[in-house]
Amino acid sequence: MFEEESNGRKLCIICSKGTLDMAYPGMVLANAALMEGIDASIFFTFWGLDMVTEKRMDNLQCTPLGNPSMKMPNGMGIPNLMSALPGMTGFATSMMKKEMEALDFPPPREFLQMIADAGGKLYACKMTADMMKLTEDDLFEEVEGIVGAMEFLEIAEGAQVIFV
Repeated sequence: MFEEESNGRKLCIICSKGTLDMAYPGMVLANAALMEGIDASIFFTFWGLDMVTEKRMDNLQCTPLGNPSMKMPNGMGIPNLMSALPGMTGFATSMMKKEMEALDFPPPREFLQMIADAGGKLYACKMTADMMKLTEDDLFEEVEGIVGAMEFLEIAEGAQVIFV
């Protein structure tokens, strides 16, 4: 399914947000790159670190609050006032999970495992891990390591870099 050899191209994706709706763009791009024979690395920083934190990665949420693009099933927008009501985040998260499942996209843990199995590299930001008091033991086992900004710049040398 995935090409084994790199075609010399590199892609580094910086994931900085830990919501369910912001988890998929980086994973989709990394997966597509790997399928095209492009080396792909994902660097998780700030709230994006939730995507690879064991205690959080299976419970990513999607909130309609402050998200003017969020629509109800009938296509109507969700007013911010309604978004603040109890249960709206759960409702939005459930809707998103249902839609991703209908499109046959795996949940984040499974998707990240597929990316790692295909040769994609996952890295956690050292500054963020330190700030959140996280160690490698707190992270998804496929994370290659906790790296600082200078190390990431070395990894990203010659790569196309995308910030999500």
